[in-house]
Amino acid sequence: MEIVFTVLILLLAVALSGLGVSLLPVKLPLPLIQIAIGALLAWPRLGLHVTFDPELFMLLFIPPLLFADGWRIPKRELYMQRRAILMLALGLVFITVGVLGFFLHAMIPSMPLPVAFALAAVLSPTDAVALTGIAGRNRIPANLMHVLEGEALMNDASGLVALKFAIAAALTGVFSLRDATVSFFIIAAGGIAIGAVISWAVTEIPSRLLKFSEDDDPAAGVILTILIPFAAYVVAEHTGCSGILAAVSAGMVMNIQSLRDSVPSAVRVRMTSTWTMIEFVFNGMVFILLGLQFPHIIGQALIEAHHDGNAQVGLLLGYVFATLVALYALRFVWVYSLRWVAARRTAKQGLDSAAPGVRTLALTTIAGVRGAVTLAGVLSLPVALENGTPLAGRDLAIFIASAVILVSLLIAVVGLPLMLRGVARERNPHAAEERMARRSAAQAAIRAIDDTHDELIEQMDEAASARCADSTARVMSLYRRRLEQLGDEEAPRVAARKSELMETRLKMAALRAERTELLRLRYAQAINDETLSKLMREIDLSETAIVNRKRGTAS
Repeated sequence: MEIVFTVLILLLAVALSGLGVSLLPVKLPLPLIQIAIGALLAWPRLGLHVTFDPELFMLLFIPPLLFADGWRIPKRELYMQRRAILMLALGLVFITVGVLGFFLHAMIPSMPLPVAFALAAVLSPTDAVALTGIAGRNRIPANLMHVLEGEALMNDASGLVALKFAIAAALTGVFSLRDATVSFFIIAAGGIAIGAVISWAVTEIPSRLLKFSEDDDPAAGVILTILIPFAAYVVAEHTGCSGILAAVSAGMVMNIQSLRDSVPSAVRVRMTSTWTMIEFVFNGMVFILLGLQFPHIIGQALIEAHHDGNAQVGLLLGYVFATLVALYALRFVWVYSLRWVAARRTAKQGLDSAAPGVRTLALTTIAGVRGAVTLAGVLSLPVALENGTPLAGRDLAIFIASAVILVSLLIAVVGLPLMLRGVARERNPHAAEERMARRSAAQAAIRAIDDTHDELIEQMDEAASARCADSTARVMSLYRRRLEQLGDEEAPRVAARKSELMETRLKMAALRAERTELLRLRYAQAINDETLSKLMREIDLSETAIVNRKRGTAS
């Protein structure tokens, strides 16, 4: 019963955090509010303490979140930025593990070198979820945001693989760079393949079994998609491959498979709404769990250090400060080097190339916030060696990692808005191609309507043919007006847009009237709840389509 109450309290905290964003007089990032709520729940008098089990956390929270990120991330931009992403997700991670590991061991001689490498490994992955929550959507330039999201999707795997070998070296005292390199590529490739195969196999199940049809409730099929990331993660981890990359690749394949003609639009609507809710709840739970752990980890370490004297407290804080400076310096130098090399290569090809901007470099550096994967990784360090001897430096590594997570989030909260001040918010970075796609789709629709009209009137008499012509004209007029609105000439486009706005107001007024009338009929017991729900859903979908089109037109 205690577990049930704990889960309900955490869910309530997630809901309240969402409400708190709009109620607070000062706009604060949602992740920071959720961490603060978690810290309040950790107050001793409330008696709420959730033991952070790293294995359970990695299995329960990470796969669905990475699956959703893989589903959502734009594949074209991911491919276009593949070089920068790989250099950050692989190159920077391994540089960080090597340089920061030696730096930590030199700064803290009592921390064994393998433990220092393990701490550097868990500090190398970044958290794109926290970044988006802090900066807000469409605030960071699109190209840079795609790189940061792609980096965060992949560096979790490289950081955790590096952690695995660091732990093995700490326990056995043996490490082979050649074996580690070969194993990494096998683990990564195996995870990607397993995730893709599982996602493809599940979505290739015949539609009649998944009830992927307009006449059936698609709930069973949607629930099956929820199990895909967990299946990919478990199978990959069981075979010794990367469960993280398996979840990411499963999400990417699911994005492609969900767009098949055999999947009705109603199913896609249900899947989208379901995964939106899962993302919000799981993201909130992650940050609240972080907030629950920080007071116990950081507070206890500082209290124990205070008993040994204020100098010990200053030493602990100095370790955190030095680690943060080293992380930011490594990231800044690496990003600057990548951009400098890219600029030189472009200049040799005779193309104009801008030098790396200080603002972009600073944004990329500060945007490397650490999150839940870092905490889960450091807490997975073994308590003792194989001979039973306690692992030296473990508690200090946990304190440093926790403090770095918290301080990096606070630095991003303060620094990103300052860095983004004066940067115009991107309304729609792909407006031109969206306009071209809308125009092309409308032209294809007109051709299809014309062809279908010819097929329909073949077996019709004169009266039926006239009615068909009238219906065809009404449907065709919608697309012709849309083409006018998307045209290149200013006057017809402005006139069409005004007509569209008037039509939108009329449609919205009509839908609101429909909704009011349906509610009146329900209250009068003229229709039952089932009829009301069905008709209200149709109205809601129509209204959602109008609102989305209005937003797209405005951008």
